[in-house]
Amino acid sequence: MSVAVEFRNVTKEFGPVRVLHGVGFALQPGRVYGLLGENGAGKSTLMKILAGYESPTTGEVVVDGAVRAPGGGSRAAEAQGIVLIHQEFNLADDLTIAQNIFLGHEIRKGLFLDDKAMREKTREALAKVGLPLDPDTRVRKLIVAEKQLVEIARALARNARLLIMDEPTATLTPGETERLFALMAGLKAAGVTIIYISHKLDEVERTTDEVVVMRDGLLVAREATASVTRRQMANLMVGRELADLFPPKLPAPEGGAPAIKVRGLTVPGWAEDIGFEVRRGEILGFAGLVGAGRTELFEGLLGLRPRTAGTVEIAGQHVQLKSPRDAARHGLTYLSEDRKGKGLHVHFGLRPNLTLMALERYAKPWLDPAAEQAALRDAVQEFGIRTGSLEVRASSLSGGNQQKLALAKVLHPGPSVVVLDEPTRGVDVGAKREVYHLVQRLAAQGLAVVVISSELMELIGLCHRVAVMRAGRLQTTLQAPHLTEEELIAHATGTR
Repeated sequence: MSVAVEFRNVTKEFGPVRVLHGVGFALQPGRVYGLLGENGAGKSTLMKILAGYESPTTGEVVVDGAVRAPGGGSRAAEAQGIVLIHQEFNLADDLTIAQNIFLGHEIRKGLFLDDKAMREKTREALAKVGLPLDPDTRVRKLIVAEKQLVEIARALARNARLLIMDEPTATLTPGETERLFALMAGLKAAGVTIIYISHKLDEVERTTDEVVVMRDGLLVAREATASVTRRQMANLMVGRELADLFPPKLPAPEGGAPAIKVRGLTVPGWAEDIGFEVRRGEILGFAGLVGAGRTELFEGLLGLRPRTAGTVEIAGQHVQLKSPRDAARHGLTYLSEDRKGKGLHVHFGLRPNLTLMALERYAKPWLDPAAEQAALRDAVQEFGIRTGSLEVRASSLSGGNQQKLALAKVLHPGPSVVVLDEPTRGVDVGAKREVYHLVQRLAAQGLAVVVISSELMELIGLCHRVAVMRAGRLQTTLQAPHLTEEELIAHATGTR
């Protein structure tokens, strides 16, 4: 099961932009490596080269002592036992789980596909990741966390000798995360090499043998995990001493009418009889395990899902929200947790992505590209979006910079209420700090802010109050003095 890999002076250029600068290091079999770096550091590009999705501009990738021939693609890398689990899902929604797992690697019986064998092997792979689903389930019916586990199961079904995991726990519950860590330990014992990319430094500290740190396309450090603290890891990533992650909390607003008031909202199958309100200048968090109904609640609020009951008041007026366009017209915008599928048009340029929700501002009556471009320049500077050119597609940005663009997009219409669903998923520690300060700046400017997050410390560090959901119901709302991980977990799991 073991495989040894070496990068030799690997560079990568996209047009005039060089994103990797002579990277060289070796990976030994049967070890777990934490690959760290800010968004845009070159981690994903290097891993795509290793997995065959990209070719180096110069330099070599050596696998088991042999230089890999150029142009083989991901199929050639998988034949060597190297499998990448993408951060952004790479699944076909209209196919079944079994069809996704064996897509391009179908099992045949003579001239025909052996569907029975593929279903059975799919059940075995799903059992390893603790996902008891029917292999014939269509992927579009799965929630985000289930899709993540299917991605992991697909890699296991392909007998990986080197497994690249890019933010694998971003959508998982604590129980699912523990199951994944146990699975990783078993793979390591079997000689599998694992490259673990994560911005959750506590997970890196717990699961890896060594950390490899990249910054601005360069290898800057390689250390035994036991020899560095989380703070040192963070400082190596950003190249400077990282100040406190969260800004000091603003005083909670007192009195005044709510900016948004929701009563009795019911989204069939997901949320029942939910009520809450948020004042201007307040940050309200929503906690809960995966499947608790948080995202679905707000999708119902914005008209993205059918709802059967509930009233909504914005700025003291009853409103009927039948679509996100209705919501935006009344000053309510929503940042989706799925930035690739729902947050951005990744095959569009940066400019149309930014201005799409506020086109009436730039069409008088004809579209004014110069004004759009000026707005884009301002947004790139304000939100710290790293891009070599303003003319690239959104797909060319790193995950963290795509998230910053998505934030800029939903804030561009000038809302009074903003809902941020997992705003730092897949974002590095330096960019997280920027997002946290941005969220507080929005509250300081008088916006009402809702933050849905699976990271409890994020909710504790940012929010004035946190509403906890469990199985579609609102369990409690905790005030800042009572915000602890223990309290949030107890309410989310129903033990309180």
